[in-house]
Amino acid sequence: MKIILASASPRRKELLEQIGVKFMIEPAKGEEKITKNLPGEVVKELALQKAREVAKDEEEPVLVIGADTVVAYGDEIFGKPKDEKDAYRMLSMLQGKAHAVYTGVALIVQNPLERKEIVFAEKTKVFVYPMTKDEILSYIATKEPMDKAGSYGIQGKFAAFIEKIEGDYNNVVGLPIAGIYQKLLELGIDILEVS
Repeated sequence: MKIILASASPRRKELLEQIGVKFMIEPAKGEEKITKNLPGEVVKELALQKAREVAKDEEEPVLVIGADTVVAYGDEIFGKPKDEKDAYRMLSMLQGKAHAVYTGVALIVQNPLERKEIVFAEKTKVFVYPMTKDEILSYIATKEPMDKAGSYGIQGKFAAFIEKIEGDYNNVVGLPIAGIYQKLLELGIDILEVS
């Protein structure tokens, strides 16, 4: 069975490689349409859109993995920052407090006879130490925040400011790999054995 990751995220790629999955990358290119409001519902909706876009052109047996990650402070969703000012706004709100990271995952398993869609969201609570204005500005100057939801990467320099997390660390990085593995096992698919 062919496995396709419908994402160009280098972090998602690394997580799948880390557990030994053989896969191809085919990022979804369509426009994202959000009709939901709650962070957990938004990421599921977007992940499913990505997976469906990539799966529609496949004729051979395939597993398509779509994912979308957001940072949420209360019910406000923090996507990727528009600019450095936006990154500063987000980080100022997150510092010294707890927030949630949601990753929505859509798994589409299809062959000529059937198609299954499994969609779920994983939530991880992240606690950030208090940060000074200078610490925030120095972090933004690294440019690390600019392509990341919530303006930070837990696996990068921002690790210095993470007090603790409750939940799956890999979910914060961008793909709840253990959750995906367990959902696929329930379908009788072991992605660690598929070649």
